Amino acid sequence: MGRRRVLAIGLDGLDVSLAESLMAAGEMPALADVRHRAARFLLDHGSSTRTGLAWEHVASGLSPDAAQRWAAVEFDPATYGVWQEGARFTPWWADLDSQVVVFDAPYVDLRRSPGTKGIVGWGAHDPGTVTAARPRALLKEFLQRFDPYPSEWTYETPWPSASRTRQMAAALSHALEVRAHAAQWLALDRLPEWDFFLAVAGELHGAMEGLWHGVDRNHPLHEHPSGVEAARGLIDVHRGLDRMVGKLVRTVGDAAVVAFTLGGMGPNHSDPQSMVLLPELLYRHAFGRSLLSVPSEWTAAPAQLPALTPHDGWGAAAMTWMPTPAQDEEAPGKLRAWARKLPVPLKAVLKAGRAAVTAWRASGVGPVRSSLDWQPAARYRGHWPHMPAFALPSFYDGRIRINLRGRERNGVVDPSRYDETCAAIEALLRESRNPLTGEAAVDRIERPATEPLALNGSDCDLVVVWRGVATALEHPRLGLIGPVPLRRTGGHTGPHGVAYVVAPDVSPGDRGVRSSFDVVPTIIELLGKPGLARLTGKSLLNNP
Repeated sequence: MGRRRVLAIGLDGLDVSLAESLMAAGEMPALADVRHRAARFLLDHGSSTRTGLAWEHVASGLSPDAAQRWAAVEFDPATYGVWQEGARFTPWWADLDSQVVVFDAPYVDLRRSPGTKGIVGWGAHDPGTVTAARPRALLKEFLQRFDPYPSEWTYETPWPSASRTRQMAAALSHALEVRAHAAQWLALDRLPEWDFFLAVAGELHGAMEGLWHGVDRNHPLHEHPSGVEAARGLIDVHRGLDRMVGKLVRTVGDAAVVAFTLGGMGPNHSDPQSMVLLPELLYRHAFGRSLLSVPSEWTAAPAQLPALTPHDGWGAAAMTWMPTPAQDEEAPGKLRAWARKLPVPLKAVLKAGRAAVTAWRASGVGPVRSSLDWQPAARYRGHWPHMPAFALPSFYDGRIRINLRGRERNGVVDPSRYDETCAAIEALLRESRNPLTGEAAVDRIERPATEPLALNGSDCDLVVVWRGVATALEHPRLGLIGPVPLRRTGGHTGPHGVAYVVAPDVSPGDRGVRSSFDVVPTIIELLGKPGLARLTGKSLLNNP
């Protein structure tokens, strides 16, 4: 296969089943045309999808095993600190003699790839980096032409309000229109000399997480008044994505096209369980008392969905269920309390100082760090040093650390009791039931292959894969935990991603299921470049 230009379109948040049903209904004609001309591969991301790092897997070309990175959430056993960490790897194409342009590809750190041109961190879903451009002057020019990202709805959960649901869909659809024009401008007018152009659209990701209940007839919120608006809005966002695909494919002429997403979407099976219920379960297991406090009308009807008013946001409401966080043993908490008593001018000075420190950190080569204090799970942090096991903040599966002596600073579990402690926590979880369904709350529990004392900061001792949508856990000894309202209605639970590969010497047709890690080697083969031995996977164009 000779050298050619390659356009890769990241269809972030696409669910192949829903999208192809919309193609069949005539709602996505551009992507339907790509599908018709493409070799189509369903993609299996396996358990790697639950790391939440799909776009880092694309940017690095590495699986979690190869990268030794198991989640975007990092934990420091010396301080019990926890944070969300952005891009930490050099993009795979930095090793190739190719001209590369990127537009809003998440987890692409331009500081690590000096030869890469384009824009990152403009409006990506979970960008993993700060807003940046190369050449530097491009950012000012881009913002003068297209303005700052036009939507503030990327991470919203509007289901309590039909009006807000409609606003979210309209805002994301508009953002996609702007993105389509911006991508076309970069690829055709501003940076036309490229071998590889990677553009990622994240609007559908936000829409699928916020509006999934509108298209899922089995979702417990499907009949909510916002459901009709959610369904209509999701179709509009898909149409917007389709128009972007059409613009880009027409722009690039005879370039090869790879339109793809590594994993599928579906109902959210994790937010209440991982963010609220699991931390409380382990707290009760450790201390025999409750920290979570929910309204009595909710606990009186655990098999019903707790309601939020149309004006409530999940995050703000969650803070009313949770008491004040336990005081950490570290000085920063005391410093914040002291700063609250200071006069306003001095507060402003401190705020400016923090901003300067943030800018300084961003200028180095280390990953961007984001606070997780908004997650209810983080409110248990002050108790972690005294618990045998605790739940880390998580966006996906439940993630449990054993407070292991010799690893965690204040470890209370002797390594000789590690297996016994894990087994006890597993039993605790398997005894828990979902009041909405009456079934077991847990689908399965996984342990890492790593030696416990060698576990790194992105890993955990137990991974809890939840079964279905839940708002509460019911345990025979520890009682009812919750219920709490649902947060995101959509999640990363679909079985497959998809890749559509269009090139003159690639025959169209369905090619079955392959590994999601085969997408990057495919792009490299289409570019006519030699394979990179350090990467995970092999080209989709080779026989499995």
